Amino acid sequence: MRRKSAFWERVRFKYKLLFLNENTLEEVFSFRLSQWSGFWVLLAFIVLLVTLTSVVIINTPIRNYLPGYMDSEIRQEMIANALKTDSLEQVLQIQAQYIENTIAILKGESPIAEVPQPDTVSVKPGSLEKSKELEEFVRNYEEEERYNLNVLTSLASLPSNLIFYRPVQGILSGQFNNTEKHYGIDISAPPKSSVLATMKGTVVLSGFDANGGYVIQIQHANGFLSVYKHNALLLKKQGDEVNAGEAIAIVGNTGSLSNGTHLHFELWYNGKPVNPEEFIVF
Repeated sequence: MRRKSAFWERVRFKYKLLFLNENTLEEVFSFRLSQWSGFWVLLAFIVLLVTLTSVVIINTPIRNYLPGYMDSEIRQEMIANALKTDSLEQVLQIQAQYIENTIAILKGESPIAEVPQPDTVSVKPGSLEKSKELEEFVRNYEEEERYNLNVLTSLASLPSNLIFYRPVQGILSGQFNNTEKHYGIDISAPPKSSVLATMKGTVVLSGFDANGGYVIQIQHANGFLSVYKHNALLLKKQGDEVNAGEAIAIVGNTGSLSNGTHLHFELWYNGKPVNPEEFIVF
């Protein structure tokens, strides 16, 4: 008991710390401190130092240098860069395939891989008007659909000498049906097939839609608008100028309304849907 009592007396014994003027030896400042109180003061200082350090690390970019820690913005940026890299890799593979085929053709050899070749067809509504069957069909069609705002007016209003490229090589699997609001056609095509611009124009939409998947729309100077849906990859962005027959996307199976690898192709004239089969031979 005596030894324990002596220990506590020694720990609680207060020491006086003096600050003296070196020249006059006058006491400037002094305070009393025991070993016990000194321990608590040191502990409080350590806690305060750790707290301040943690606050500085959490609220400054220094936290990004800690192992296992990454800011959410940086993580999102890394994911976006990974997706862009994957897309660029696919584009480079497609371009390499075209170059290899071109070299093989120049050497007189067979192409290494099949490259879709666009088919063209010229439409001259003026010459079609000479057909009595067509005139009767147009008359009956206009009479039946006079009050339907989604139906194109007479074929005579279409511009003449139009040339359309077939958007993709494949088999026609779905037809235009205005009454069922299926304003385009479906073309089944092999995966990784190129989707071609049907005419020269400007890309007005290039993005993802929940129903249509990766969609691209091209506005043409003659009042036509072409729409390409369910793509696997878009090769053009909004605002790009494209030429007729230029690759703009890769056939895919994206979107909730897609049930297989194919292209859904729509053709609109002055804000109203038209049947692409009237202009392009599939």
